[in-house]
Amino acid sequence: MSRIVTLGEIMARLAASGHLRFQQTMPGALEVTFAGAEASVAMSIAHFGGEASFVTALPQHAIADACVANLRSVGVETRHILRTPQGRLGLYFLETGANQRPGQVIYDREGSAMALTPPEAYDWEAIFAGAEWFLISGITPAISKNAAEVAKAAMREASGRGVKIACDMNFRSKLWQWEPGLSPRDLATRTMRELIPLVDLFIGGREDAVQMLGMEVGETTPEELARQIVAAYPRLQYVAMTLREGVSATHNNWGGMLYEAASGQSYRAPLQTGRYQPYAITDIVDRLGGGDAFTAGLLFALTTPELRSPERAVSFAVAASCLAHSISGDFNYSSREEVEALMAGDASGRVKR
Repeated sequence: MSRIVTLGEIMARLAASGHLRFQQTMPGALEVTFAGAEASVAMSIAHFGGEASFVTALPQHAIADACVANLRSVGVETRHILRTPQGRLGLYFLETGANQRPGQVIYDREGSAMALTPPEAYDWEAIFAGAEWFLISGITPAISKNAAEVAKAAMREASGRGVKIACDMNFRSKLWQWEPGLSPRDLATRTMRELIPLVDLFIGGREDAVQMLGMEVGETTPEELARQIVAAYPRLQYVAMTLREGVSATHNNWGGMLYEAASGQSYRAPLQTGRYQPYAITDIVDRLGGGDAFTAGLLFALTTPELRSPERAVSFAVAASCLAHSISGDFNYSSREEVEALMAGDASGRVKR
């Protein structure tokens, strides 16, 4: 079984119940779960039956203990999580949108353990021993200048050991604030242009290419954009994109694309009678984490012999992320069997008895 390492910040997610607004629920109860892009990927891979290790820094208190226990509950390896005397647990607050009202996210992450812990605190040799893939997202270097240095160090260490690197770009303009005088776009572009030359699998879309790579993409198709990205960064083996059509906050049409650089071929999913036909998700339960579920599904498929062909890999990734929209919270608790059933066309949602 191939080992996949992910590194990033895991946080507490505090969500208003249902579709209530913050003003309707506070003061009052918020639903607390754990969340974070790279942690979501590790959780999903482990739930599929894969081998996933998650690396981060957390404070030394009981809530962080609960966070680690949550990861371990589905089989994520946590022995490389640092417990530090400095820093806090990051938070984010969520107000879920409905119909034409968009959702809202408020971050409270400054001074977190992940933001403060330096690169030399991590045992990179042990972290990457036996790993095939390393996954990081563009969120981690956005947290703080120090976190950006951790991301750079981790990618250099992984690359030097022959570990393939996947980067899910995940542009978050609210986070790229750690250098005064630079706009979020300029700071993201400067930072990510240093990192992308080490990447083998690029996961992102049009906004990521514009905001984080400084590319001028115009009205290109996803396939044309993928070819542009590969031409600019020739180490890339794959470019993957989710294809989301937002009808409203609760109705999205959902698909994905995988471009293979070696063959110059692109593959879309899902297919119906050989033609691309996105999943119609008409009653979204929770869309946060949907992109992470796609990334997890793709990495799991690329490291699973019977799923690793490009067309099956993207099909598995899209089906996994489609199901994630039906699950409350950032983490995707769909099983491999459920994903493969949807791939095979079982989209009825009937009760299994």
